[in-house]
Amino acid sequence: MRHRSIALILATALLAVGCTAQVPGRPRAAKVVKKEASTETVQVRGTDNGPIDKLAATALTDIDDFWKKTFPQTFNKPWKSLTGGYYSVDTQDATAKPPPCTQKAADVEGNAFYCPAADAIAWDRASLLPVLQDRFGEAAVVVVLAHEIGHAVQNRMGITPEAERRDPDKYPTILTEAQADCFAGSFVRSVTDGKSQRLEVGTDALDKALGALITFRDPVGTSPEDQQAHGSAFDRVAAFQDGYEQGAKFCGAMSVQNRTFTQRAFTTVTDRANGGNLPFDQMLESVTPDLDGYFKTLATSAGKTWQSPRAEASQTEPNCSGDQGPVAFCPADKTIKIDTQGELPLLHKQLGDYATGTLIATRYALAELAVQGKPTEGATASAAALCLAGAYTGAVFQRQGGFGLSPGDFDEAVTVLLRFDYAARDARGQNAVDPGFQRVARFREGVFEGPKKCGL
Repeated sequence: MRHRSIALILATALLAVGCTAQVPGRPRAAKVVKKEASTETVQVRGTDNGPIDKLAATALTDIDDFWKKTFPQTFNKPWKSLTGGYYSVDTQDATAKPPPCTQKAADVEGNAFYCPAADAIAWDRASLLPVLQDRFGEAAVVVVLAHEIGHAVQNRMGITPEAERRDPDKYPTILTEAQADCFAGSFVRSVTDGKSQRLEVGTDALDKALGALITFRDPVGTSPEDQQAHGSAFDRVAAFQDGYEQGAKFCGAMSVQNRTFTQRAFTTVTDRANGGNLPFDQMLESVTPDLDGYFKTLATSAGKTWQSPRAEASQTEPNCSGDQGPVAFCPADKTIKIDTQGELPLLHKQLGDYATGTLIATRYALAELAVQGKPTEGATASAAALCLAGAYTGAVFQRQGGFGLSPGDFDEAVTVLLRFDYAARDARGQNAVDPGFQRVARFREGVFEGPKKCGL
C-alpha cells in the first residue's frame, strides 16, 4: 500500500539543507491565522489540542472550504470532504495509537501523508509540523497540508493508486506530486487574494513557505523515473507557482505531455562524486566565456554589435555604480566585476556552483540590454535581467554537449533567487524584483519561453 506523502523524513531533509546561507536580519514569517477566525474547525483525531494541531485544523478547514467551491467549478462534480478524517500523531509517544494505513505511530515520524485507501490524512505533530513552523513559519504548515489535500483531489479526479498501477507512464509519481504542489498553489492564491475566512499569508510568509518545498526536494541526482521521485526544488516551486498563477483548472490538466521536468540523474561518476559542482575558479573559467558566447549570438541575431564585457576579479564586493551585490555590471567601462574573495565564494560553497552562475548570468544580461538599447536601470531592467538569465539557463539545459548543467543546478538557482535579491537588482543596484516568489517567476519565464519573453 503506497501512501501519498510529503515524501521525506524531516531529519534527512534538514541535513540536505544544513549548509545553507542565512539572510541576516530577516524577520520571522508572520502568523497566518486571522485573529477573528472562527474556532469551529474540522475534527482532528488523536490531538492534544495544542497550538500546532489548532493551526493544522484551521488550515484544513479553510482548504476544505476552498475545494467545496473550486472542485465543482473545475471538474463539474461536487466536492466530497474526506471520509476518513484527520489524524495527529505524537511519534515520541511509544503508546500512541497508529493512524489508518500504518502499523505503528512511529511509521508517521517526520512525515505527513494522504492515504487513499482510508481517504484520510495524518501528520507527525511532534517532529514534523513544529519543525516546519519554527524553520519556515506557519505558512509552511499550510502549504504541506494543502499539498496532501491535493492528493485527495486527485483521488476524486480518478487518479487513484489502481489507475497509477495500470498506467504508470501516464501517472508517474513525479507528475502526481507536481500536481499536488500545483493544487496547493491554487489554494494559497485564494488566501493571498483575501478570499479566506480564517487565514492570511503575506509575501514574507510565502517566501519562507517555499523554503519548505525546497527542503522536501528529492536528493540531487535522483532520476525523474524513480518510483518515489517527488521532484527537484525547481520543479516543485515551479508547480506551486503554476497553481498560484494559473489556478486549479490548469493543475487538473497537467500531464506528461505538457509538463517539463528539469530533474536529472547523474550521468558520470565525476559529477556524482562532486555533487554536480565545479570548484569556484573552474566555474568562473567555464561560465563567463559561455555567457559571452550566448549573449553575443543573441545580440548579433538582433542586428546589434556585441562588445564583450571584460570579466574582472575584485578583492571586495564591487561597487562601480551602486550596490549590485557580489557581481556587478559596470556600464561605464563595460566590465563584469566579480567578487572572488568575499561573499561570492562563500555562496558558491554553501549553495552550489550554479548559484554563482545565476548571479553572473544576470549581470551579462544587463550588458545585453545595454547593447540592444534597452534600459539597464529601473524595475523593467531588473525583471528583464532575471528573465534573460533564465533564458540562458534554459538554452544550456537543452544542449547535448559542451558546457552544461548538472543535476541540482536549477535548485541552486531557485535557492539563491529566493534568499537574496542580488540577481534582481538593476545596474545601479536598485529596483530589485521582490519578493523572492516573483524573482523565481521571472527567471522561470526565461527558462521555458526564451528571450522573447524578456522583451528582446
